[in-house]
Amino acid sequence: MLWVRCLKLLAAFCALCAGFFLVVVFLISETWVFPSLRPGDSRTDGEVINSSVVLQLELCPEQPEGLVGPLHIDFSAAVTIDQVAASNSMIKLGGRYGPSDCEARQKIAIVIPFRNREKHLVYWLYYLHPILIRQQGDYAIYVVHQAGNGTFNRAKLLNIGAVEALKDQDYDCLVFSDVDIIPMDDRNLYHCGKQPRHLACAMDKFGFRLPYHGYFGGVIGLTRQQFYTINGFSNHYWGWGTEDDDMYKRITLKGMKVERPPAIIARTKMIHHHRDKGNGVNTKNYDLFARTSVDMMKDGLNSLQYDLLSIKRFKLYTELHVDVGKPRR
Repeated sequence: MLWVRCLKLLAAFCALCAGFFLVVVFLISETWVFPSLRPGDSRTDGEVINSSVVLQLELCPEQPEGLVGPLHIDFSAAVTIDQVAASNSMIKLGGRYGPSDCEARQKIAIVIPFRNREKHLVYWLYYLHPILIRQQGDYAIYVVHQAGNGTFNRAKLLNIGAVEALKDQDYDCLVFSDVDIIPMDDRNLYHCGKQPRHLACAMDKFGFRLPYHGYFGGVIGLTRQQFYTINGFSNHYWGWGTEDDDMYKRITLKGMKVERPPAIIARTKMIHHHRDKGNGVNTKNYDLFARTSVDMMKDGLNSLQYDLLSIKRFKLYTELHVDVGKPRR
């Protein structure tokens, strides 16, 4: 009968509406209950979140809200690597961290040239991980360990660290830091800018002043594109000195300018030590510096050669053990 058919159609329509309503309620509840989860993250019940039901996180603020300003830096207290790891449980394997409540504005690889500085590295990790977490970057730490006891090549190690880090992730920003320099104010952001940034421009060893206008050592930050534009560091500065002046010269020759934070927040403290064996002053570096404008586009990333001996992912950092070769004769 006609009225029976109408009732059946009405019942089917109501069932369809009820199903649609339940789906909508489920999607809304997932978004409200787990608003900060990213695609692929796990909820408290162990279920992996589907990307279709997660709200896009807002960008982290340009000036992070959790910064504390001036810091007391002390190298007299004994600190172990296990203590540092225990106090930074949110760090992922390889020294990786990203904020969970907002989307980081930059993906940052921090590269440290290294050999025989274990105590300094522990202090660096002890102070820097909490600072970097508060600065809300999506970052990872790469310690580039030069093998053997030959002449040290800081600049080449930094090139290697950048190249290997970019194989891991498509980082926007590359921060190059010596292992013995600690910022004394967390408002000195380890981020990159529109121009290359000098983040250690007020070091205690220089009376918290810039020693000379072209000084560009200690801690610097360049975007990936800035680093490519200047062809990275030179590979031929063996021993101590001049490679950071060469980097400054490369930047200016490509029409860029160096940005420096105000000295009041750019203060850094150095762990005092004797110069390493194999890292003495090399007067040949001055002759190389005189040829920067001629050599820079054929000496750098495009001529980099090395042997990667091992990659080890520790809790607080990734170690790249490398053979950088020997100086030219």
